[in-house]
Amino acid sequence: MEMHPATLEQITALIARVKAHSPFYANKLMGIQPGDITSQHEFEQLPFTTKEDLRNAYPLGLSAVPNEDIVRIHSSSGTTGTPVIIPYTARDVQDWSVMFARCYEMAGITRHDRIHVTPGYGLWTAGIGFQLGAELLGAMAIPMGPGNTDRQLQLMMDLGSTVLGATSSYALLLAETIAARGIRDKIKLRKGVIGSERWGERMRARIADELGVELHDIYGLTEVYGPGIGINCEAQEAMHVWDDYCYFEIIDPDTGATVPDGTSGELVITTLRKEGAPLIRYRTHDLTRFVAGACPCGSPFPRIETLIGRSDDMVKVKGINLFPAHIEEALAETQGASSEYQVMIDHLNGKDIMTVFFETEAAEDERQRIERELHRVIKAKLSLSVVPKAVLIGDLPRSEKKSKRFFDNRY
Repeated sequence: MEMHPATLEQITALIARVKAHSPFYANKLMGIQPGDITSQHEFEQLPFTTKEDLRNAYPLGLSAVPNEDIVRIHSSSGTTGTPVIIPYTARDVQDWSVMFARCYEMAGITRHDRIHVTPGYGLWTAGIGFQLGAELLGAMAIPMGPGNTDRQLQLMMDLGSTVLGATSSYALLLAETIAARGIRDKIKLRKGVIGSERWGERMRARIADELGVELHDIYGLTEVYGPGIGINCEAQEAMHVWDDYCYFEIIDPDTGATVPDGTSGELVITTLRKEGAPLIRYRTHDLTRFVAGACPCGSPFPRIETLIGRSDDMVKVKGINLFPAHIEEALAETQGASSEYQVMIDHLNGKDIMTVFFETEAAEDERQRIERELHRVIKAKLSLSVVPKAVLIGDLPRSEKKSKRFFDNRY
């Protein structure tokens, strides 16, 4: 994406600020002066910032402001290794609120809506981001957090919630529970704002159909404010991203080179206004591409494709590079297969064995046919033989947060 001259000015100012106030970037950009960056090409020669850099800066090594200016701390949701601690100033919190409220407006949500917030609170950014945006918009926020599905549904009915904020995993669990209890006519939801994990088209269709809502993908990550830096509009074609707050690049994940517009690659983000923990060329590992042309909704904000997956989600089986998206696409093409799946990869008797468990509503005598069809589809798509195992709807575990779908037991 071509860099606007005003963006280059913001980046030059950002470099001057972090070199003066961030020990982390003063060291990382040693020998580079703000005046050295006079073009997009020169900017693209700057070193990337990585998740490992952020871990090494624990606890507050990323901070670019005095401690007394930090009003909040958030942390990434990872469960292993040193956590990433992100400090926020008051302006950071306000900017995040503005972006999230903009997401709601882009999705056709208004101050008359009642937003039922189920993502987690605390150090995780999700729940409080949904709430901040709702309050700035002037809508009613219902800050439930995850869990206690009985109470979730009771308050959803009693308070007349019209918007559900959730992970796709929990949205599916709620949708299935509502259908099983026969209470859809008592639920007033009209929109779903879904984030934090990739989800396939079949899962999207199930949630939308069972809840009777229009779904919107919201994008963000703790390192860059949190959810709310992009969302798909009512045209539903791609996600608009807020390039007045962040600069977006897409690179080849192997070479680090910027790819031509329209080519898939890894999203890299530079924060233009962030004070507490500004980031320069941060590698997100999220895979997407820029979508060219004007959006039917009329918004001038650039668009990226709904995430394909993550570069660090890739596993290699029998020499084949495999992403969760490949399994989701195969399930979508297999008549009788549902959206929920788990993949187990084992190494037995000197070879890799990949078992794909998937849910189906089909009767027992139909399941072998569906297994054979899924095997055929995956073989045709990936030149990979798998062991398909059909199970009943609801047999695979549901999650109130993110669902783990790939289990690699080889190591």
